[in-house]
Amino acid sequence: MVRMGFRMLLEAAEEIVIVGEADSGEAGYRMQGELGADVVVMDIAMAGIGGIEALARMRARDPAVRVLVLSAHEDVVHPRRALRAGAAGYLCKRSAPEELLDAVRTVAAGGSYLEAATARRLALAEHGGAGTVEALSEREFAVFLKLAHGASVAAIAETLKLSPNTVGTHLYNIKQKLGASNQAELTLIALRNGLITL
Repeated sequence: MVRMGFRMLLEAAEEIVIVGEADSGEAGYRMQGELGADVVVMDIAMAGIGGIEALARMRARDPAVRVLVLSAHEDVVHPRRALRAGAAGYLCKRSAPEELLDAVRTVAAGGSYLEAATARRLALAEHGGAGTVEALSEREFAVFLKLAHGASVAAIAETLKLSPNTVGTHLYNIKQKLGASNQAELTLIALRNGLITL
């Protein structure tokens, strides 16, 4: 439903043509390769490998691809990770509709786009120093978020297409890096960092 609303908004602009839609990170990665879109507008919270991993894979395959991340996350960790993975822009879903059009046009023209509120949060966070969650690798971060939401090792392994042993190794490393001893503590860390809400 939300995706349909964004599609209608983008289609209303005469210079924008939608060439495809995907409902998972894997499908988005595959379609971008097949269709060669000038700009990819992608959510972080996609099924499967997720938006950040799909973004990183797209950029590894084609460094020229322009990706605008459209996300419900208003923390500093997600935009940082998206930008580090190669996103050309980051926009929160609660932004005004016209801002999405501005962002797409800016990214399509080769520019970078950060909405003002996100840029301010990132600047303040830089001034205050990086949090411990920043120590996690991209794969560890993906596993960490799923653990914080209460997913089991087996469920995470199936979703991320990893072996349970690999997820277990990531879990061990995550606990070491974050100083957590169990899944409940990981959930508290995610809550404190604004990565999940109750």
